[in-house]
Order: sequence, then C-alpha cells, then structure tokens
Amino acid sequence: MIGFVIVSHSEALAQAAVDLGMQMIHGEAPAVRIASGADGGFGTDAAAIADAIDALADADGVLIITDLGSAVLSSELALDLRTSTVAVRISDGPFVEGITAGLVRAAAGGGLDDVANEVSTALAAKQAHAAAASADAPMPAASDAPAGAVGSDASVEAVLRNPMGLHSRPAALVVKAVGAFDANVSIANLTTGAGPASALSMIGLLALGAGGGATVRISASGPDAAAAVETVRRLVDDGFGELDQAPA
Repeated sequence: MIGFVIVSHSEALAQAAVDLGMQMIHGEAPAVRIASGADGGFGTDAAAIADAIDALADADGVLIITDLGSAVLSSELALDLRTSTVAVRISDGPFVEGITAGLVRAAAGGGLDDVANEVSTALAAKQAHAAAASADAPMPAASDAPAGAVGSDASVEAVLRNPMGLHSRPAALVVKAVGAFDANVSIANLTTGAGPASALSMIGLLALGAGGGATVRISASGPDAAAAVETVRRLVDDGFGELDQAPA
C-alpha cells in the first residue's frame, strides 16, 4: 500500500484534514506522516518532509499532498535531502478533497499512479455540482465524468434508496467493495445521463450527482464481473447501511 506525506503550514490544519479523510476508510488505512510547521509555528521545513518520506521507506510509493505553493518548493527540496529510494510523487491536487480521495483509493489497493491521478482530479465533483447550481455557469456534459468500464460482462439497474444517494460515505464503501474483485466496474446515473464513472474513483462517483431516488446502472467486465456487480447492488439495496431497516 502506498503512503502519504501531508505537508502543511499548519499542523492543526493537516491533522484535521487527515482525520476527515480517515472517516471514509473501512478496514486497513494507508500510512500517513504529517510534516507541518516550522520552528513550532507556521511554515514548512524541507528536513522534516524528508524525514517523513524516509519513515515510509517500506511503502509501495509515497504521495506528497501540500496546502500552499511554498509547501511544494519545500517538498521539492526534501527530495534532495531524503535518504530512502522509495518512489515519490508531489501531487498538484487540492488539499482537503485530495487527502480524502487519495486515502480511499489507496486503501482499495491503488498504486502510486492510480492514487496520484485520483488526487489530481479531486475537485471534479465539486466543480460539477457548483456549475449545476450556478445559473450563469454551463452545465458539464455527461462525457466530462471520469471514464468507466468499456463493454460489460454483467450489468444491473438499481434505485438509490438512501436519502442522500452516492455521497462521500457510500462512494467510499463502493470503492472498497470493488477493490476486492478482478473486474472493471463502472456506475452510470441513468436519471441524469451522467457517467459512467469508475467505481474505483470516489471523486468520479460523487461527480455523478446521484441523489436519493436516482436510478443507476452498475456494470462490470472481467473475471469477477458478476460477483462485483452483485456486491454493489446489495450495497445499494441496503441503502449503504443508512436506512432504518434493510429492504424486504
């Protein structure tokens, strides 16, 4: 599993963002190190960042997520100061959304490239919903959603029974569930025409804008396609555990 180094000018900010992201993790969590503050105040310290990277030397890779631009400069310097040879990427993604999306994708078994891409696009869901809510902003086309599976060996339609539909917690549950299967799983919002989105992308699922009552299509291809589709369907039918009682 890959690890994360969170670089922030404020330790309190970094810890709060990590704590929020960890609320979406079900099962084993990725290793996280926080490198924040300088001389007990606000700022960043390249040496502290290098130490944080080296502390994750046994990880499958390390993704650095930063808050402000100067944190990127400190992170770049840290790459020259570290002693480990673990693969490291510095993300250009947003801080809060990126941490949450990255942790969820890493916990589902995503590699460094997978997680880095998820973090980089972590504003997609917010941008789509903000545009839809703004009278003077263009609506995003359905094809703007992250690409899902091409072709399908198994597919089913289901209605989101929980009041808020595919919000952050259910999306994280879907990512964790499909990560256990050898299958390419996607979900489309048939009510609005959005998608399909990869079921391994929390941000892609949120960008579908699938609220309670929406009809979704769950599709998959690959050796475990049928089992993966059935597992997600059961999550949907159970309301992702957010109903007073399971469906009859």
